[in-house]
Amino acid sequence: MKIHLLPAGFALMYLLSGCTTAYRTTAEYPPASPLGKTIQQYKPYAEEAFPETESAQPVETIQKLTLDKALELALRHNPDLAAYSLEVRALEASALQAGLRPNPELEVEVENFGGSREQENPDGTVNKLKRFDGSETTITLSQLFELGGKRSKRKQVAALERDLLGWDYETKRLDTISEVTKAFIDLLAMQEGLSLMEDLVQLSEKVFNTVSERVKAGKVSPVEETKAKVALSIIRIEQERVRRDLEAARKRLAATWRSTSPVFQKVIGKLEVVAPIPPLEDLMNRISQNPDIARWAAEFEHRQAALDMEEAARFPDLTIGGGVKYLDESEDQTYVMGFSIPLPLLDRNQGGVLEARYRLDKAKQESSATEVRIRTALHQAYQELSTAFVEVSTLSNDVIPGAQSAFDAENEGYREGKFGYLDVLDAQRTLFDVKGQYIEALKGYHKAVATVERLICESLDLIQSNVQQK
Repeated sequence: MKIHLLPAGFALMYLLSGCTTAYRTTAEYPPASPLGKTIQQYKPYAEEAFPETESAQPVETIQKLTLDKALELALRHNPDLAAYSLEVRALEASALQAGLRPNPELEVEVENFGGSREQENPDGTVNKLKRFDGSETTITLSQLFELGGKRSKRKQVAALERDLLGWDYETKRLDTISEVTKAFIDLLAMQEGLSLMEDLVQLSEKVFNTVSERVKAGKVSPVEETKAKVALSIIRIEQERVRRDLEAARKRLAATWRSTSPVFQKVIGKLEVVAPIPPLEDLMNRISQNPDIARWAAEFEHRQAALDMEEAARFPDLTIGGGVKYLDESEDQTYVMGFSIPLPLLDRNQGGVLEARYRLDKAKQESSATEVRIRTALHQAYQELSTAFVEVSTLSNDVIPGAQSAFDAENEGYREGKFGYLDVLDAQRTLFDVKGQYIEALKGYHKAVATVERLICESLDLIQSNVQQK
């Protein structure tokens, strides 16, 4: 059987010429927010190495860790941030697929073959039906042509999904900065708490020794020595508990950069340093920097593009085909051509268009709700920050000096026999409770600062310096 496929070959070359061009663009990411912008960090670009090519257990090589170093480790090795590199690749592949044209279809149809006998016609001619003697073979090549700009609209949706990924990464980056900062503050406060407990143990030992000397001198009852020993034991138990909590906090901080065996032994920072708070109005003016709010411009564009794509789906696609037909009996060759197009009588993608419109309207409501939520959260965080600042100032300037003065007086009076042991114990407990409260207030202040900075995406120190320059 001979089939001349020259016309079909030309058709195949013509159709395939438009199907070999791959579509690929580089993802565009929003500019990084001012908060943590200068810290070296992992970038989720498709050209970067895969996250799994890096060390599975990143290890810090220093004994004393600063906040900047902790942030750098986390931003470079945080597993959630590194996962964005793989998501970039997935969206790049999605964009590639969205830009491809449909494949042509090759159809081969063979008729009138495999008969059991030859058939004689009334005019004396014979139809040869055995095997392939009377067969007819048709080879058709067809191509689907998408109408209504479907392909370009798919590419637009895919490109905007990559843009949204950039906003998602920026949100996670800021969340990581806030998480690491708060974990660092917790650890720093626990270190201060342990130091306070060590001071309390030393002071309790001195008080115990003083009581023991007075018991030996017969100036007080042995019962007071027993009370002092019990109090000292309780403080040592509390000291051991703080040590265990400190070790757990150290591992929680290291987990933010995928480390299960941290090398650093302590963190370095000045917990007692506080600064005046900028006016709330200045902070509210910066709320637009928050990626949870800023991303909605890209989200609107994406949902509008999705609506355009659904609108384009209303246009039926055209399929055009052509080929050759070979008649084996007469050894003749003819050509065939045809086209098909769905008739949009029942399904005009009404549901898809309506759904996309609702989702676009929903985005407008979600955007408004997000801005209200962020503004409310900032107002609440600002109130907590203000309260913590006042508490820190009051404890530092008034309460702690007064408690220290009262304890010194009680302790000296006890040595001279003017006060009983319970008076000294009460003054000691008050002093160290106040100091512990001061550490908690400092921790609350710095964590509130971290919360506010996450919401406005900028350092309060930088804002305050700008306010002072004005």
